[in-house]
Amino acid sequence: MEPSPWSQRDEIAAALRQISAGFAALADAIAADPADPPAESRYRSLLAEWSDRGLTRAEASALFRRHGFSPQAAGGWVRGDWLEIRDDGRRYLTDRSLHWLAEQETPDDD
Repeated sequence: MEPSPWSQRDEIAAALRQISAGFAALADAIAADPADPPAESRYRSLLAEWSDRGLTRAEASALFRRHGFSPQAAGGWVRGDWLEIRDDGRRYLTDRSLHWLAEQETPDDD
C-alpha cells in the first residue's frame, strides 16, 4: 500500500520547516557581532523585559529583534514551553520561563 499524497505533502512541509529553521539559525550565527552579549544574557534581558505582560505577535517580534533574535524564534520557544499563546491571542511567558528567570536573578551562594 502506497502512502497517500497528503501524508507525503505533510512530511515534505515538515522537512521544509526544519530546513527553514536551520537557515534562520545559521543566518543569526553569521550575522552575530562578537562584541554582542552572549545569547544567555540576551535570553535573560528578553524575559525580564517581557515580564508577565501578554504581548501581541507584533510586539513579541519587535522584542525578539530588539534582543538580537529572529522573530521566528518565538515558534521554537512556544514548542519548547517557554512561551504560550493564550485564548486572547497574546503571547505570555510560561511558568518554566519565569522560574528560569528567577533562578538567574538569584545570587550564587558560593
